[in-house]
Amino acid sequence: MTPLDQDPGPAASAVLVVRALQPLVRAEARAEAPAAGVDPADLEQGVWVRLLERRAAAGPPAGPPADPARWVRDTVRSEARRARRTARRERPYAGAEPAAGPADCPERAALGAAERRALRSAMARLPGRCPRLLEALLDPGDPTYREIAGELGMSQGSLGPIRSRCLGCLRRMLAAEVVAPSVRG
Repeated sequence: MTPLDQDPGPAASAVLVVRALQPLVRAEARAEAPAAGVDPADLEQGVWVRLLERRAAAGPPAGPPADPARWVRDTVRSEARRARRTARRERPYAGAEPAAGPADCPERAALGAAERRALRSAMARLPGRCPRLLEALLDPGDPTYREIAGELGMSQGSLGPIRSRCLGCLRRMLAAEVVAPSVRG
């Protein structure tokens, strides 16, 4: 006897139906979402809305679908088709500004600024010619190797090997500052 075969009452029945169908709905939604180009959670939500609509149309004594697995599979596929049709028909408003992307959010800007400060601080602690060389390489004017070599008074051929050593040193320095994630258990 499955939880769907019991008749505990309308409210408890709805909870039992959701609990029994949730793993199947989640698996079907994850399987269909990539082809539909939507988030699996959106498909899942659409299936639950269809189940509520089905129960409302049938009245309070409505139980689970006769064949729950088939109903879930058919409903997920129907929602995926609906999402594909909607995506094909939707058009952006003419002249509308694009929404602020993740790169434009204040949190991302603050994290980026903190990362740049940490990088500049580590660069200042590098030995020898490394700080000046890396500063010249990061110059927003994007100078050529010839210009950097002239500015630093070095031969152009030695820039590559020195840059490689400086970046290796910087990489080791930054790796030592980053705390390794702890294992949770």
